[in-house]
Amino acid sequence: MTGLQDKTVLVTGGAGFIGSNLVEALLDAGAKVIVLDNFETGKRENIDEFFSNERFRLIEGDITDPIVCQEAMKGVDLVSHQAALGSVPRSIAFPHRSHEVNGTGFLNVIHAAKEEGVKRFVFASSSSVYGDSTISPKYIGSEGDLLSPYAVTKKLNEQYAAVYTRLHAMQTIGLRYFNVFGPKQDPHGVYAAAIPRFIEAMVNGGKVTVNGDGLQTRDFTYVRNAVNANLLALTTDEPNSAGKVFNVACGRYYALNDVIQAIAEGLKKRGRYHSGTVIEHGPDRLGDIRDSLADISETQHVLNYSDLQHFETGIEEYLDWLEKE
Repeated sequence: MTGLQDKTVLVTGGAGFIGSNLVEALLDAGAKVIVLDNFETGKRENIDEFFSNERFRLIEGDITDPIVCQEAMKGVDLVSHQAALGSVPRSIAFPHRSHEVNGTGFLNVIHAAKEEGVKRFVFASSSSVYGDSTISPKYIGSEGDLLSPYAVTKKLNEQYAAVYTRLHAMQTIGLRYFNVFGPKQDPHGVYAAAIPRFIEAMVNGGKVTVNGDGLQTRDFTYVRNAVNANLLALTTDEPNSAGKVFNVACGRYYALNDVIQAIAEGLKKRGRYHSGTVIEHGPDRLGDIRDSLADISETQHVLNYSDLQHFETGIEEYLDWLEKE
């Protein structure tokens, strides 16, 4: 990726799922990478392989501390802000902590970037900002009413970024992720994402619990696409990108039942599907939307977002990666 050689990039949340995959790509592109992470949800094993690289540095700290953010920003050229407390259900159960990290933490990071003269600030938003919109595919400007505190914090991030672009001429770019999955995604815990949780249950002969009838659809996005979107956003010279947000997805939808079947078939092919696996349906999950499909035309046009890896190939690569773990 041109434009990153010898640049110093701060990745907040770099020990997390998407963050650690991004760190690997940045190092491969010749960048110097600083990770800021407090390991509340990130994992040290996600970044263990990078400590031998002289262009990698870890700062263990919390984005809710503005002094930590200010110190981490010293000498930084570019920022990719991935740190957040994910999960709609977690935000409903613990709205204050979600706001502290995702709202106040975001403001701490972007303000520190402004104070240190960092001009390019890329950040993770979420498809949750579309709320209860029934428009499909979802495009920027088709948002409905927000359905969770998590969605509120992500919309707030977008609004703060737009204001900092207008006030301080910062080149902020938001990326609305749609159901990202892939290597280094945590299958454990009550707030784990669906795909790694399903895989773990099928391998160990556990219970696969589907919220609702399983006919709800999602635009499942392999993590390599999210990483590519970040690299493009960090290096674009397109003036129309500043202060904007872009959908990061594949522009295809899959029913949850079909995803479960694809995972089961992939595991059976590898001899890893446990015959004791039980698949059951539970109640709909509070704060969930029925269908989610992204319009990625603007992302393709402005950021040159292309060469997408769709679900079918992504899940195969993910299962291959898990076999090597």
